[in-house]
Amino acid sequence: MENKSKLSKLYICIPLALFCCFLWGSAFPSIKVGYTLFNIGAEDSYSQLLFAGIRFFLAGIMVIAVGSLMQKRVLYPKSRLEFGRVALLSLFQTILQYTLFYIGLAHTSGVKSSILIAVNVFFSILVSTLVFRIERLTVQKAIGAIVGFVGIVVINFSADGFGSGFAFNGEGFMLLSALAYSVSSVLIKKYSESSNTVMLSGWQFLFGGAVMILLGFAAGGRITQNGGIKGILMIIYLAFISAAAYTIWGILLKHNPVSKLSVIGLMNPVFGVLLSAVFLGEAAEAFSRKNLFALILVCVGIIVVNINFSLQKRKS
Repeated sequence: MENKSKLSKLYICIPLALFCCFLWGSAFPSIKVGYTLFNIGAEDSYSQLLFAGIRFFLAGIMVIAVGSLMQKRVLYPKSRLEFGRVALLSLFQTILQYTLFYIGLAHTSGVKSSILIAVNVFFSILVSTLVFRIERLTVQKAIGAIVGFVGIVVINFSADGFGSGFAFNGEGFMLLSALAYSVSSVLIKKYSESSNTVMLSGWQFLFGGAVMILLGFAAGGRITQNGGIKGILMIIYLAFISAAAYTIWGILLKHNPVSKLSVIGLMNPVFGVLLSAVFLGEAAEAFSRKNLFALILVCVGIIVVNINFSLQKRKS
């Protein structure tokens, strides 16, 4: 079934996936700038949670509104089963992933986090093959995952080992965020077989964003906007990133294997590193020998897993 869809064609799938990667890569410096525009400190976890909730609530409204207009019908969960799917998706995709992501990003650099979050690609391969068993774990996939993970280890290594290079509420939270995303990727692929992908995307953002707003506000989180129109445009752009990238990615997942598509997601850190270097002044860190070597290893992981799919195509 997947091969019959135009969205499984490389000349369509890869450009759309790269567009998503560019948007997600731009989120790393954008969130850092957003914290400044909304007076959110690095240690103010609850305000970060509130900020993230507003972003995803707006993203949910965008997806539902545009999706309903395009499909000429109001998109909403039509059964208890679909409500359950929305709730589970929002737990992993929005609440867990981005609570960990926002707090983790505040305790590490934009460059480092953009490479660390790339481990979601390898988590996705392992979750889809070993946990949900919707794909087979081949030698090429395993090698690609190992090589890529070595890159993640390299980025955390410092002169005195891993101590000063790794903080649980920084790099650790980014890795847990990547794991939550991996579970959500497999779930949206499974659920999209019988539920509307755009509906699932929009409502999980809306529900997850509402939960994060309530939790952040109840815990004492507050945001004050001192960036004028820049602050408003930044939160709208961040909402657009989520609305566009996740919805397109979810549709692509419906028509492509998780491991084939997820490996393209390794371009996230490439865009993240470059954009962090430009907008956050992290060029020295971005282009250090250690980080460039880590990026090379991550890219090798992409090639190895793609070789797997090329070989499979030739055999079939």
